[in-house]
Amino acid sequence: MTDTDFRTHPVRGPFNALFFWLAGGLFDHLLGPHKRRLLADLPDTVVELGSGVGANLRYLAPGSRLIAVEPNPAMHRRLRRAARQRGILLDVRQVPAERTDLPDASAEVVVSSLVLCTVNDVDQVLAEVRRVLRPGGRFVFVEHVAAPDGTALRRLQRSVRAPWAWCFEGCSCERDLGGALRSAGFARVDVEAYRLRSPFLPFNPQIAGVATA
Repeated sequence: MTDTDFRTHPVRGPFNALFFWLAGGLFDHLLGPHKRRLLADLPDTVVELGSGVGANLRYLAPGSRLIAVEPNPAMHRRLRRAARQRGILLDVRQVPAERTDLPDASAEVVVSSLVLCTVNDVDQVLAEVRRVLRPGGRFVFVEHVAAPDGTALRRLQRSVRAPWAWCFEGCSCERDLGGALRSAGFARVDVEAYRLRSPFLPFNPQIAGVATA
């Protein structure tokens, strides 16, 4: 087992599957405007890192194929059910985002939504995304990030670091994902930073955008 392997937890895995299923409407309300803009023109086949219980299936056209890189097996039952309900052809890969097992230059679009905060090695994941994207392919992301240094919100993120990470599969509120994306070797990176207004204060600083291979 390497440090990029996903370790299934008997409590946390099912808890996250239930939490994101119950909170799906809230997260769609908070993130929907950005997702609708970024996911408006998807091809017939899409690769998604961390598909969870299927929050982004609503943005795929019926008959589309989703290659779902989802290492948490507790998510799979709800993900498969949601795909059937929406007429999506689902290919679930129970592998970590650092090692997707997909061929080189095989994907036109890779999607990531609230996932890069949880992976063990962000740089390796982004290198894997670049590997599987075709030239000119798009990496579409909606992620939460660190608040600016010295702010009260950054201090809050730091103070809840350990319990937050335990609850949400190692999720870190203190990652500079915008910087990681700009340093990952993409041909172009377009990033929009914004702030949510939600009860989940550590989660409120966000970025959304597209990195082009």
